[in-house]
Amino acid sequence: MIQAGKRNVLGILVDVVDYEGAVDVILRAARQGHGAAISALAVHGLMTGAFSAEHRHRLNQFDLLVPDGQPVRWALNWLYGTRLPDRVRGTNLMLLTCAQAEQEGCGTYFYGSTPDTLSALKKYLEKSFPALEIAGMEPSKFRQLSPEESIDLADRIRRSGAAIVFVGLGCPRQEVWAYEFRELLQVPILAVGAAFPFFAGKVPQAPKWMQDWGLEWVFRWYAEPRLWRRYLFLNPTYLLFVALQAMGVLGFAVDGREPPRRFLYG
Repeated sequence: MIQAGKRNVLGILVDVVDYEGAVDVILRAARQGHGAAISALAVHGLMTGAFSAEHRHRLNQFDLLVPDGQPVRWALNWLYGTRLPDRVRGTNLMLLTCAQAEQEGCGTYFYGSTPDTLSALKKYLEKSFPALEIAGMEPSKFRQLSPEESIDLADRIRRSGAAIVFVGLGCPRQEVWAYEFRELLQVPILAVGAAFPFFAGKVPQAPKWMQDWGLEWVFRWYAEPRLWRRYLFLNPTYLLFVALQAMGVLGFAVDGREPPRRFLYG
């Protein structure tokens, strides 16, 4: 199990951790009833913080930011010699967490996406983890929530008895949600990106060889052309910035600007 603390990658404090270490953090918080914000960051997620002082503040308050994309793992190994053998993919982390939650009898709650996707996701989870307690599922409203709606949502999740919340709203909305709701819920909140539609069979996943070689973005670009700006501009900028950090040409401060407390999206 690897749990070696956080390292600065372009101003974002990413954890040097493997799957076993990440699941341990999540389940420990679930057992103890502690609020915790966890996200799996690929290049896009990391760059949203690098370019925004407010979002950098949010991300650097997270309890756990795991290196989802291979380029993030490579940066940790290059900049700090961490020798991480693998990335921690958010989709895999969700399954491993569900498996452990099933064993320990921890209730789970799934928030985000559409009713159709959640229905298909539930069938997948029931087949994969027959004894997993699904305390609740709720789709996104795809709009800003009012303060009253946010409080009601938090109440529903608490009343469900869930010990772990998975949120799939897309980056960076899901990280904002986890940051805002961590203290309200007092349970670990795991932002899992596209895991809901992946496991629901709505969005195809890249072949493993493409994932291993850091080429998942090519597959995603092909499968979802609307994401072209993300990959065309952010990926080369990320590689340039990491190189400049490695050479000491640019320093990236980890301090940000605290955003106003508000519930932005549901």
